[in-house]
Amino acid sequence: MSFFNNKVVAITGGSEGIGRALIQALIPLGAKIATCGRNYDKLYNLQMEYAGTLLHTVVCDVSKENDCKKFIESTIKTFGGIDILINNAGISMRALVRDLDVEVIRKVMDVNFFGAVYCTTLALPSIVERKGVVVGVSSIAGYRGLPGRSAYSASKFALQGWLEALRTELLEEEVNVMWVSPGFIASNIRNAALDSEGNALSSTLMDESKMMTASECATHIINGIEKRKRTLILTSTGKRTVLLNKFFPALTDKLVRKFYFEKGMLKK
Repeated sequence: MSFFNNKVVAITGGSEGIGRALIQALIPLGAKIATCGRNYDKLYNLQMEYAGTLLHTVVCDVSKENDCKKFIESTIKTFGGIDILINNAGISMRALVRDLDVEVIRKVMDVNFFGAVYCTTLALPSIVERKGVVVGVSSIAGYRGLPGRSAYSASKFALQGWLEALRTELLEEEVNVMWVSPGFIASNIRNAALDSEGNALSSTLMDESKMMTASECATHIINGIEKRKRTLILTSTGKRTVLLNKFFPALTDKLVRKFYFEKGMLKK
């Protein structure tokens, strides 16, 4: 029998990308899924695709605490509790600090950091009772500040620090807290990234075809949850970046700058 059979898994940002891939992988394993997203049409299509399964969807903007409360409370009302919470919803940005409107930083923090804080604190009593799992989908940008992604990096550093503190607090509660740091994953996050004024860029400067797929990423996350891992750093580039930054930070500064500026990933 699958580890996930009859487990209630709440996933934020499940209408596309990694979140949708997680749903696609978990439903055949017998999980009861609750997910949320901002776009009603995408959630409706998801619900129709999995009609007849134990899938609960809620329109929710995780940057709003009341929306998160509605999502978590309706999940508990529908399924009786929450075993696993995957904080997946996220937004990126692309602009130099000198050009960046501070409101963009606030918006990215509201979604990537506070969205996870709201959902986790609301779900925590149920997760503790069930000795469950809290997951945060972070990024290599949570280990290494990336040029042109300052707000994104800040939000992921904050998320990982907060989850590490939470994990330490819950060590004797038999609750596992894990953060996942993908490298470059083929998803819509770069197309939906915000520019210096907070508008969606609707484009990417990277070749998505050469990246790890969302489905592969979801498989790693699912295996990590089952094995109750502490951290997951995915892709060879991601692992190499974290290792270099730990032991050779000054060299990594130069290599990261070269990648983003000289290879055209960011304009000066």
